[in-house]
Amino acid sequence: MLNNLIFKNLNADAQESAGSEPQEEATTATTNEPVQAAPAELVSAHDDFDWSLDKRNVTVYNQAEKENYDHIYEKTFVQINDGEMINGTVVGLTKTDVVLNIGFKSDGLVSLNEFRDLPDLKIGDEVEVLVIEKEDREGHLNLSRKQARITRAWEKIVEVHKSGEVVTGTVTSKTKGGLIVDVFGMETFLPGSQIDVKPVTDYDQFVGKTMEFKVVKINEAIKNAVVSHKALIESDIEAQRAEIMSKLEKGQVLEGTVKNITDFGAFMDLGGLDGLLYITDISWGRISHPSEVLKLDQKLNVVVLDFDDEKRRISLGLKQLTPHPWDVLPETIAEGNLIKGKVVNIEDYGAFLEILPGVEGLVHVSEITWANTPINAKEFFKLGDEHEAKIVTLDKENRKMSLSIKQLTPDPWSDIEERFPVGSRHTGLVKNITNYGVFVELTSGIGGMIHISDLSWLKRFNHPGDYTKVGQNIDVVILGIDKENRKLQLGHKQLEEDPWNTLQETFAIGSIHEGTVSRRDDKGAIVQLPYGLEGFAPNRHLTKEDGKSIGADETAQFMVIEFDRNEKRIVLSHTRIWEQTKVDEKDAAKKEARTEAEKTRKAVKSMQSKVEKATLGDLGILADLKKKMESGENNEEAKPE
Repeated sequence: MLNNLIFKNLNADAQESAGSEPQEEATTATTNEPVQAAPAELVSAHDDFDWSLDKRNVTVYNQAEKENYDHIYEKTFVQINDGEMINGTVVGLTKTDVVLNIGFKSDGLVSLNEFRDLPDLKIGDEVEVLVIEKEDREGHLNLSRKQARITRAWEKIVEVHKSGEVVTGTVTSKTKGGLIVDVFGMETFLPGSQIDVKPVTDYDQFVGKTMEFKVVKINEAIKNAVVSHKALIESDIEAQRAEIMSKLEKGQVLEGTVKNITDFGAFMDLGGLDGLLYITDISWGRISHPSEVLKLDQKLNVVVLDFDDEKRRISLGLKQLTPHPWDVLPETIAEGNLIKGKVVNIEDYGAFLEILPGVEGLVHVSEITWANTPINAKEFFKLGDEHEAKIVTLDKENRKMSLSIKQLTPDPWSDIEERFPVGSRHTGLVKNITNYGVFVELTSGIGGMIHISDLSWLKRFNHPGDYTKVGQNIDVVILGIDKENRKLQLGHKQLEEDPWNTLQETFAIGSIHEGTVSRRDDKGAIVQLPYGLEGFAPNRHLTKEDGKSIGADETAQFMVIEFDRNEKRIVLSHTRIWEQTKVDEKDAAKKEARTEAEKTRKAVKSMQSKVEKATLGDLGILADLKKKMESGENNEEAKPE
């Protein structure tokens, strides 16, 4: 501005001198020099003006001074470019803006909001700004301190990302999937997974906190940065791990904190190093889940069972801090004593009862009941139930114990002959059904089996379940006693006499009875007969007189063609009935023809004996009789057999 004014004054003085005193100037100019003729070409105004002379036509500045003033003048023209970072001086403050002088031809205005971090800002302070646009459409200088701070912050972020330096930032707000952190005045993203080594669900607790971070990722295209607080924790943990691993020894007792609980165990934080406390090493007793004993963030002492330096795995134990229960058994646990235990495991061969934590005994299926019938341990025992039992054997060295429930009561088989003699009748409960028979319990510990063939005299069953069901009562008779093997042979059909002995005459071969087809297959049909009997009719004996075959649920007449009392079998035929009827009709016709012929012969013979002399008329009669007789014989011979 000052140089412009100087330039304008100098130019005005020169013009004034040239116009107001032309004669004097010419006189002065020609004082020492001869006058020369004007050039022929056209000369424009001021072409012969010497700018180095003042109005008095006298040189004012020497060369050195001229160069100095020229330099000062050139410095007044500041060259700036859009996007350039430049320092400015605060020359004015308003309620909304800050006026900055950056040495340009005009001052710039910056919103006061961009100086909220400088509450004590005053005139004369220097601040760094970014030239957004040196001259907009309205000719204003557009500056931004915020963009300058972001640019400088990005440069620092890029630098610390390369160097790995730790930075300090303030969490300003929560966003989707993480937090926004102010680092060097620039917003960066902190993912939720990078906040801590432990999972974090409540992000609000970190808003407003100042923390240390590490820049883990940058995107220079969009000037975006990702920071991590977890990386710093992990680096500290790594150092702690190395120190802990260098001092680890088997059998060493450490204090740890329950960090995580899973189905197979718990992870313990040993102060920067994790170790696994497996479920079987938590308690001497059986537990179904570690949460039954442990809780999150619980502190407890554990012993180092094993560790691997390369894989950095540490196996921990909790129960090993106390003696094994088998080594300190109380005196009350001895052979022959009665104890109570909780069912902790059930197998096909028996159940395990926990007497004390870590001390278990087996109740074998053979020691559940005195009965010799099959028993399912999984139906008798339930997990968690308590049972009283007797200690049968105790092996402290091998840590084994066998228990018995049936020995809590006397052996019912000791007087079996007196209580259940052969031939005696009883009512029992059906406990189990197999393909070959029915197992019946007569009283607690005593039972036997009814073979499928001993269920009924009259019917044959494909499966005993067709006759009775589990849980039903059934009457039985004792057929035999096997005291050594604890078995009773039972019968049901023996409660009645064998009806086959009396039915042989009723269902004699050739006798005809009405029956109903109950079942039909490829071989024949099962026919229901009177008195509850069943018979079998082969397919070829089911054909009716019209050529059709008897179907299921159809009632018809059947002939007994076979009766086997020993095998309890009756074979029937419907076809034989109508075939036999035809045969009988033929036999009857033949018999009648023979009888008629015999009568005729006798009549002829009688007449011949009475006639002594034949007359012509008599001869005629005799001829007719003879012809009739011959005709009857020929007709009989012509009939089919």
